[in-house]
Amino acid sequence: MKKFTAIALLAITLVACKKETQTVTKVDPATGKTITVEVPVTNSDSAKVEKSQAEVFAIKDSLGVYKQTFQLEKGQTYPLVTFQKDVQTMTAPDGKTQSGTSEMTDEMSFTVNDFKDGIYDITINLTGKRNSQSANGKTVAVDTNQAEPKDEQLKMMWKVNKALVGNKLNLKMNEAGKVISITGFDTVYNKITASVGSTIKDAKDKTAFVNSFKQSFNEKMLKDQFTKNLVLIPAKGVKIGDKWSESENATPDGKIKLTTTYTLKSVGNGIAEISVAGGIPKKSDKQTQEGVTRSMSSELAQNGTITLDQKTGWVKNQNISVKTTQSETLSDGKQSQTMKSVSNSTVVVNPSK
Repeated sequence: MKKFTAIALLAITLVACKKETQTVTKVDPATGKTITVEVPVTNSDSAKVEKSQAEVFAIKDSLGVYKQTFQLEKGQTYPLVTFQKDVQTMTAPDGKTQSGTSEMTDEMSFTVNDFKDGIYDITINLTGKRNSQSANGKTVAVDTNQAEPKDEQLKMMWKVNKALVGNKLNLKMNEAGKVISITGFDTVYNKITASVGSTIKDAKDKTAFVNSFKQSFNEKMLKDQFTKNLVLIPAKGVKIGDKWSESENATPDGKIKLTTTYTLKSVGNGIAEISVAGGIPKKSDKQTQEGVTRSMSSELAQNGTITLDQKTGWVKNQNISVKTTQSETLSDGKQSQTMKSVSNSTVVVNPSK
């Protein structure tokens, strides 16, 4: 019995004394050749390994379920540049086509001022805005990084955009990406009002314009935009291959919905990749009045990819293609005419330079 106990104690001692090893590459001083050897891992090395393995990721998994948070660094600035390009082609009843292209770029960045009690204090920097339209071989552009255009019809847009950029807003957001507040709009509104002072003389018209601007640029609008562009993974978490969908009104009455389906494709090498699909199923309508039948149809399809930085949770890139097709046919039973419109759009967030 004593012998068994001694052997058991010896085994326990050997296990306790067993040291972890790690593979390292070094130069053999005798031969000058590079060799690979196993060396013991010291307590210090082991702690470093454990710390590395326990590195906090914003997009992390628990039992294969991935959740998204934000791990942003104080003093760092994160970009959110949105570029949209629309190419629309109209086909007339005689088969002739006409195309036009419009482009829009909105540039902003987010500087992290502080992180306290689970809340980020962030400055939103409105840095640039560009709009352009091309048709029949001609292009007109309004760019805040360029001089004021000479065309009187474009001057007002340039002045408004110029008054918008250069401003700063304050954002309060928690680690989960929930926007608590966005403040600083009054300064922007005052600058917009001043910018149109020389263009809109009538006080009522000026007030109406500023109110219209407020409806398109306010806290709720930015909250919705940031939530849509930044917080992609559902709060409950998803596994690789899981799908989830979001729906929004495509028409003011809410009868037509735009559905977007997301799929978590992969997580690794510092990147979380999400695929995007969905759209609006084909809708058709036919009405006859005074012997003339009017048939209309429309559909929208979208697909693309979004990549998130696994360490910070911030969007690295988004590239979504959207195709909208509309058709209208008028027929009296003897002859018919059809007009067709096809719009191909590309929406890119943080495009690579």
